[in-house]
Amino acid sequence: MSESTIKKMMSLNPDSFLNKSSFSSEEGYRIEADFLGEIKVPQKAMYGVNTQRAINNFNFSNLRMPKEFLIALALIKKVAAQINGRLGCLDHDIGAAIMDGAQRIIEGQFLDQFPIDVFQTGSGTSTNMNINEILAKFASLKLNKKVSPNDHVNLGQSSNDVIPTAIHLSAALRCHYFLLPHLKQLAQAIEDKAKQLEPIIKTGRTHLMDAMPLRMSQELGGWACQIRNGIDRVCSSMPRIYKIAQGGAAVGTGVNTHPNFGKLFAQTLREETGIPFVPNNSYFESLSSQDAIVELSGQLKVIAVSLMKISNDLRWMNSGPLFGLGEIKLKALQAGSSIMPGKVNPVIPEAVMMAASQVIGNDTSITIAGQSGNFQLNTMLPIIAYNILQSISLIGCSSQALVQKGVLDFTVNEIKIQSDLNKNPILVTALNPIIGYEKAAEIAHQAYSQNRALLDVAAELTQIDRAELEKQLDPKRLV
Repeated sequence: MSESTIKKMMSLNPDSFLNKSSFSSEEGYRIEADFLGEIKVPQKAMYGVNTQRAINNFNFSNLRMPKEFLIALALIKKVAAQINGRLGCLDHDIGAAIMDGAQRIIEGQFLDQFPIDVFQTGSGTSTNMNINEILAKFASLKLNKKVSPNDHVNLGQSSNDVIPTAIHLSAALRCHYFLLPHLKQLAQAIEDKAKQLEPIIKTGRTHLMDAMPLRMSQELGGWACQIRNGIDRVCSSMPRIYKIAQGGAAVGTGVNTHPNFGKLFAQTLREETGIPFVPNNSYFESLSSQDAIVELSGQLKVIAVSLMKISNDLRWMNSGPLFGLGEIKLKALQAGSSIMPGKVNPVIPEAVMMAASQVIGNDTSITIAGQSGNFQLNTMLPIIAYNILQSISLIGCSSQALVQKGVLDFTVNEIKIQSDLNKNPILVTALNPIIGYEKAAEIAHQAYSQNRALLDVAAELTQIDRAELEKQLDPKRLV
């Protein structure tokens, strides 16, 4: 590659490295128009003028709205069409066609028809109109008559209540059916491993320095408790996530929306998902803030911190194998060096730590975005949606990886653990009540400096019978 080619490639917008959609100029264009004028739209695209304007306007990244979010959005459109039909606000055939198209998106079709950048209008109007246009096009082709993206697909709705609802809906679904099951599996895997390792006593460490002994099962029990607490944290946030904005329309007053729409929408969504969604008792709160998602993100950040701690412990315990702690051996998964033959690294804990750091960063972004609820609308909704769903996925996948390639498979170097424990002068702490702190410190210092067994030094420097010393310094008694 020549220098000029490199310069050209590196000067392009990030989006230029990827195809924005599956449509090319060779397939031709059609002309569509709105109140701003005419615009070219790819001939085979299901979307229309609003989506195309957004494609042209937003070229910030190669990030697109997550599939989980689009599926939630399609479910909203399906339920809305159903309710509007039931209330007599929407023609039966049009409603059925919209529902059919929405169900196809839920099942994975047409996902290539959502090419808009995450960094777009802050209300997510572009993405809402994107799906409105797709469903209108689908229904129009199916019925062989004009179906409007605004008057039919978006009936009784606004981007301002649809997008916040989609954020809550997608987050709740991913937490219930992806995140929480994987967190529970991780907690259970750690607890099962702890039971296996119950007999093993090891040197504890504080400040990364030798400390009093503990059972390895006790150490892992701390990890399991962190994950169990994380599960409780997510669950405690869910009641606020279940409160949805749908029915609030443009500013929270429900303008142009049937009075019973919000209640019936939430009821139908409960039936569709098995999750207890309810209309928010204040649509104004739903539209103008994202406090519930900020709360959930904070809980995810705590879990990320827990995963970071557990992963770091695994790395330290696995370190060596000859000149580190070498207490455990993680399963060898791949070569660890392109230059040092035979080297194997703790790749899963490292990957989990990077995922955890991303979740922590996402929380900062969500916190900043959550502050952007000016008057009646938050205007950073797309990035909130993207980041919360990424965080949920990263923690779920990290938990899955730790179960499958971390916790279940590591083996314990009992000989190394016992050898280190026998040399640990800190065990002299057990003699404090008998000989006092200062005398115990003298024994520990001499054992360290002379590289001698603690028992031998204690027998020399105290009047305690050796058998009694063996009893007092037995690690099993100390844990």
